[in-house]
Amino acid sequence: MNLLEEIKLYLPKYLTPESEKILFKELKEFPQNIDSRLYTIYLKDSNFVYQGDGIEGLLYINLPDTKVDKVPAMVLSNTCDISPQNRRFFPPNLIYSPVFNLEKYKNALLEKGNPKQKVEDHLYSIKMQQITSAFYLPKGGSLKAESLVFFDRINSCDIDYMEQSEINHLKLFTLSNYGLYLFVIKLSIHFTRIWEGFDRNKRNIMH
Repeated sequence: MNLLEEIKLYLPKYLTPESEKILFKELKEFPQNIDSRLYTIYLKDSNFVYQGDGIEGLLYINLPDTKVDKVPAMVLSNTCDISPQNRRFFPPNLIYSPVFNLEKYKNALLEKGNPKQKVEDHLYSIKMQQITSAFYLPKGGSLKAESLVFFDRINSCDIDYMEQSEINHLKLFTLSNYGLYLFVIKLSIHFTRIWEGFDRNKRNIMH
């Protein structure tokens, strides 16, 4: 079985045949199509939070610094887990990571004295989604500049911090089927790969 046939096995089963055809076509063109196709316009008026949404004004703290800021952030939580229709004994927290401006990130690397070519190569790897700990966000929706999200900058807060009636006004973007597929794949690689290089049933000494 080739890679494309294998991908077909893992396409979402709830898609219409036409949506599945579009998603498969976009996956075949990866990574030459990492552009505004990562986003959808069809859910922009929804007052519902979806996995991968960009939300303006979420609370962020970068410990041990205790200063709390309001920042644009990308939702990592699974859509079902944060659905108001999913009744729980305890309310869910919204899990998210801040959205960083790519140009500012580049300038910060250069200001630290990193060689320009190495920085350019690093940014190219980010844009090609080759860095497992980061997700590249092209311009699209209300996101006016290229950006990125680091999966190790996670915060969470009570989902009721946002007024549900205001959610659509706070949204920067919502991922398309294609964007969500890439996003979930990268989340899975970052958080669930188990090739750590240590046999846990044997004595391992880390130097």
